[in-house]
Amino acid sequence: MGQDVASRTFTGEDRQRYRAKVRQCLDVFARMLGEARFDVERPLTGLEIELNLVDGGFDPAMRNAEVLEVIANPDFVTELGQFTVEINVPPRPLAGAGATDYEAQVRASLNAAAAAAEGIGTHIVMVGILPTLQEGHVTVESLSANPRYALINEQIVAARGEAVRIQITGRDRLSTQSDSIAPEAACTSAQLHLQVSPEQFPAYWNAAQCVAGAQLALGANSPFLFGKELWAETRIALFEQATDTRPDELKAQGVRPRVWFGERWITSIFDLFEENVRYFPALLPICDEEDPTATLERGDVPRLQELRLHNGTIYRWNRPVYDVVRGKPHVRVENRVLPAGPTVVDVLANAAFFYGVTRTLVEADRPLWTQMSFRAAEDNFHAAARDGIDAGLYWPGVGEVPATELVLRRLLPMAHEGLQRWGVDADVRERLLGIVEGRCLTQTNGAAWQQRALRHIEATSDLDRTDAMRELLRRYVRGMHSNRPVHTWELDPDEG
Repeated sequence: MGQDVASRTFTGEDRQRYRAKVRQCLDVFARMLGEARFDVERPLTGLEIELNLVDGGFDPAMRNAEVLEVIANPDFVTELGQFTVEINVPPRPLAGAGATDYEAQVRASLNAAAAAAEGIGTHIVMVGILPTLQEGHVTVESLSANPRYALINEQIVAARGEAVRIQITGRDRLSTQSDSIAPEAACTSAQLHLQVSPEQFPAYWNAAQCVAGAQLALGANSPFLFGKELWAETRIALFEQATDTRPDELKAQGVRPRVWFGERWITSIFDLFEENVRYFPALLPICDEEDPTATLERGDVPRLQELRLHNGTIYRWNRPVYDVVRGKPHVRVENRVLPAGPTVVDVLANAAFFYGVTRTLVEADRPLWTQMSFRAAEDNFHAAARDGIDAGLYWPGVGEVPATELVLRRLLPMAHEGLQRWGVDADVRERLLGIVEGRCLTQTNGAAWQQRALRHIEATSDLDRTDAMRELLRRYVRGMHSNRPVHTWELDPDEG
């Protein structure tokens, strides 16, 4: 969940100083945009995957500190809950066999990490929400030891001033509350990064917003929470509610939520950072010693630490990122829509679809976002989160159609064309996008497989819901380790 910070108490003076500093950073960022100081020579893609930890009985294992110690790989870091970790995959270009290289690298890293974790009786699972997770697993005591998480929890709870309520209705109904943000730890995602020029950024961000609904429909993998069957991608509703700083009165006044789809198409990356500064009070008002104006004027690259820290506490589903790598600044789109899993190859298929479709949309003669209301894109996003691969989605020139029909007839050809423009090898395109096609033809993604598998288990055994979830996860983990696309899994792999 972002940069590490030290534990501390904040004063009113801290907040005033931080507000002034973050606005100074915003002014410097505007100057940098005007002076074209960004690294745009070799656009790169990046990938982060959040992972769950379970014990031998497939229940959450609160052991991330121990697991990270035995993994001993700096690419793996803590996440919000003690039962989660994250792998940060080094960025690389897509061209040629770049996606295949990604797959090999991620599989090798995860296999090595899994072997190390198993040495201490812990297993790594790549899934949007652990089916075996119960309310007792997500309390303030289950937060990771990193002081950043305690500070964010304190600030969100203080801003809200009351318990966090979580209400989600799907096949079952969940109504509960928490005195911390710990339920958010249930949400584990696969985050895609795309480095672009500042000039291209608004088109790529708008395109990412347009395609977010289709991404979720194809990739949903979080149908269960606390033993209940809810949305196909329950992670979306849970994240939006678990980190909401607004009591009902502020919601009624139209105050924006910190987990945010947005509210308009943009014409500059500056629009998003300016909204962040204008609409959202600081959660972590920590000032850096750097004077960004002086740094810029002497010809160096400012870190803009306050702006970056503030941006990291506003959880847009497509987030703008400013970063400095090897002394060069760049901007990128961070796509946070997708859940983790089910397999590495499924994650890479989701990535190929995203990178391909957005490239084609960006280079279209008439931008799609000039033909589609922003509200329609947001409605698609939540419809897909709720209904997954069975969702109906709106698309200009087509109207509302089943998500699978939209993908097969419109979006898959765009994805092929876009990947070709990225220079992706033909056999790589065919393999990864063939997985997307297979999901549509079988009406099966991770969420659909989990839902069908649970019903199969409950119909063919005497297990109660808790034990049925453990059996579901056992079968899921077996499929995950096979690296076969989820739409090809049997409901009972022991019979396959």
